[in-house]
Amino acid sequence: MDSNRLITKAEEYLKKISEEQIETSRLSDFEYFKKTYDNLNNHLNILQEFKETMDTQGYTSPYRSLSKYGISTVADVTAEEASETHRHNQYFRLKASAKKNILDRVKSAIDAHKIALGNLEEYGLIHCKNCNKTYRIDNYKAECDCGKTEYSFSINKNGNHRVDIIPYLPLAGDYMVKMSELTKWGRESFKKVINMLKQERKGSVKTVSLIIRYREDKKLIRKRVSLGSDYVNSYEEEIRKRYGKNVRIEALQFHRTKPAIIDDKNTRTALAIGYVKLAELIANRHKDEILKENIKDIDKLNKYDEIVINAKTANPGFLDETDSIEAWREEKIDADLKDANLKYGNGDLNRTLEIDLRNRQLLEKSVFINIAPSLILWDIFKYYLTSSNDKRKRQSGPFPYIRSEIDRQQRKIFQITFTKAIELLNKKEHENILPVKEMDLILHKKFKLEEELKNSNLKVNYQALGAAMIYNEGTIPIEECAKSFNLDVKDVKKESKNIENIAKPKNDKSKKFLELIKS
Repeated sequence: MDSNRLITKAEEYLKKISEEQIETSRLSDFEYFKKTYDNLNNHLNILQEFKETMDTQGYTSPYRSLSKYGISTVADVTAEEASETHRHNQYFRLKASAKKNILDRVKSAIDAHKIALGNLEEYGLIHCKNCNKTYRIDNYKAECDCGKTEYSFSINKNGNHRVDIIPYLPLAGDYMVKMSELTKWGRESFKKVINMLKQERKGSVKTVSLIIRYREDKKLIRKRVSLGSDYVNSYEEEIRKRYGKNVRIEALQFHRTKPAIIDDKNTRTALAIGYVKLAELIANRHKDEILKENIKDIDKLNKYDEIVINAKTANPGFLDETDSIEAWREEKIDADLKDANLKYGNGDLNRTLEIDLRNRQLLEKSVFINIAPSLILWDIFKYYLTSSNDKRKRQSGPFPYIRSEIDRQQRKIFQITFTKAIELLNKKEHENILPVKEMDLILHKKFKLEEELKNSNLKVNYQALGAAMIYNEGTIPIEECAKSFNLDVKDVKKESKNIENIAKPKNDKSKKFLELIKS
């Protein structure tokens, strides 16, 4: 397919996706849920076809061919020829830029669709009315294995999902547009989420670079050599084998891979946008109420905001050459604040207003900015706690490209607790986020437990196991742990005892069982 036609076709398809609306309030209806899932799955397949075609046509590195269109260095090139070459160069550069941009948007849309589908797969459960067999939407079939076609539908209260972020994902690859729409504190929150998801683990050696010196045909040759990870511990032997026993190594460098918690840039961006846009909605829903509780004079604060906004959007009728529009606006803000008695003659702000501005800034930093990090941190924490290592390798669910296990360096992000933001979410949004201290240590224990269970046939209720691991730390009552994970207390108690028996067997029977599963 011609590149111009391919770009146009992809842009038209992305525009079509952007015009479709997903109403999360209707997802509890099976027909709408199934239609939404099928629609997103169909989009994903078509977007992946676009990507494969673009990869085949060299969209991954579109600027590589531009070197052949540079201006010739021959002395007798005329001005007309140079101008013509420059014009062609510009044309091909614009074309390469268009290829790069559309491929970037398609990749972003693909990852956004994967996130949406992963959430839907965790959200809905389909039950056969005849044999009670339960299906997820990704393995659902019109006719059950028992031969019947009548189903009931329910929301998976124990699933790892947050479908409310789906409408805010860059499903049309429009991540730049969505980022530009974020508020000032939304942008700060976005950076915070991105930095959390980019947390890297200690790298493993990928390649070894060496600068070597050796003689060949009585000539001294200096050369740079790159070896794969297979030669990390035997690079000297390999170099002597290739270049002779008299070769000398002058410089040596190990190149390491440092995978992030979510090891894909587009997925990190899409998740951050989805969670931050949802957080902005939550904050705006409760902002006035929270400000009234913490601000002394809300009218003065609103008047201050009005003056600043009006001044920043105003344009002067006339400016001297020495003046700037920014300076004029600053002077206007200063004059308007004094006229409104919000600023004293000496230039100091009204004392009450100054305190309220400071309190609002503190609220933004401690609460509003931390809503999105609180939500995604809790969701990832629960995802690791309530899933087996095997499941994480097979199904990434709502977090595509997430590491199946994270190391000590990556677990550092779980040392943070956003107390005030969690209080807001639990109180105003009816979330059940537990204020768990040292989440990183709980995850470490969970991964160690998985190692011990690896070769056993022990049947584990992983949902209850996650709640039990928090309860076993002894700081949160079992009733709160069970409620947060939508479980019965008895299930949490059962898994709590299993953890204790595996970690510290109390009787001979338990010890013998532990030896068997470890062997």
